[in-house]
Amino acid sequence: MKRTIQGRYITISTVGETVRAFIPTPLPPQPPIDWSPQLREKFDRALLALGRLDSVSILLPNPSLFLYTYVRKEAVLSSQIEGTQSSLSDLLLFELDLTPSVPIQDVREVSNYVAALNHGLQRLKEGFPLSLRLIREIHEILLSTGRGSDRTPGEFRRSQNWIGGTRPGDAVFVPPPPENVVECMGDLEMFLHDRPVQTTTLLKAALAHVQFETIHPFLDGNGRLGRLLITLLLCAEKVLKDPMLYLSLFFKMHRQRYYDLLNDVRFSGDWEAWLDFFAEAVTETATQSAETAGQLGELSLEDQKQIGQLGQISGSVFQVHQALLERPIARAGWIKTSLSAATVNKCLRCLEELGIVRELTGQRRNRIYSYAKYLEIMNRGTEV
Repeated sequence: MKRTIQGRYITISTVGETVRAFIPTPLPPQPPIDWSPQLREKFDRALLALGRLDSVSILLPNPSLFLYTYVRKEAVLSSQIEGTQSSLSDLLLFELDLTPSVPIQDVREVSNYVAALNHGLQRLKEGFPLSLRLIREIHEILLSTGRGSDRTPGEFRRSQNWIGGTRPGDAVFVPPPPENVVECMGDLEMFLHDRPVQTTTLLKAALAHVQFETIHPFLDGNGRLGRLLITLLLCAEKVLKDPMLYLSLFFKMHRQRYYDLLNDVRFSGDWEAWLDFFAEAVTETATQSAETAGQLGELSLEDQKQIGQLGQISGSVFQVHQALLERPIARAGWIKTSLSAATVNKCLRCLEELGIVRELTGQRRNRIYSYAKYLEIMNRGTEV
């Protein structure tokens, strides 16, 4: 459905130029969403895919082992959309205090994303509501070091920003003036808490993402935090037990269409086209995530069968294998088990002989091991 513009313009003066900034109308859209049979069917498929994904996370023998790398994959993808060059392997090396193959600031930015996501999830588990306060806390961690650390982390902006172009005058889009940001975000917070109307979670996530990106409340990090908001909302409202859905890969693969649809919502009110795209993103991503979890589970079982044939040492090798499911790139000293250092090293040599892990350095000391097939599965889509 085509509506009128979803907000109003206000003329402002910034950086020596006079431009028109856009202030969005509070959610929900008016008139209400036109649920055609096709759109309703797409949302039903998306919900079904989310249910299957949530079931997969329950059936996994130890979901936390898989989630450790899942979260890092999302951090890499979301940051790549913003222009970083870090890969998943670069991030894992950085977390081992080793030098990655790309600029350190790129990897630090991704590492901050992991910390920000984990903070948000922990606060939700403690019963803290998804609120402006929590959003600011997450933003403060997201921009705590590296690029953006000088751009008021954890604070709504007090100066004008713009999207696209080199200056406000040639920008693709100019968000609300700083004096309107708190009011706009307050309206968004009300919507997240089902005021003025109760809204189903998946629809709420779709609408709130666009509204957040339109407000662009921070000087930096809006794209990453806006994508993070989707996952946090699904977890906060118990649609997902574990944070296993991340849309960054889909948005990365369809980047121009994603940006065009955001603008179409703002200027022509075509929420239905955006919702169609969003439902497609959820369905495809949830299906891929479930398949990936299944592949990782099968790989783990296949490798355990090989380990089981090692005889007396197999119990110790199982422990090291479990640790590598969490940290698929590791030094012997970083592998957390009840085993002695000598036993861990012996187990790693056994895994190398089985072809399960690969040693990366060729050195006699400070050797680094990679769970190669595991990383191959997780790396899909993260290639720079």
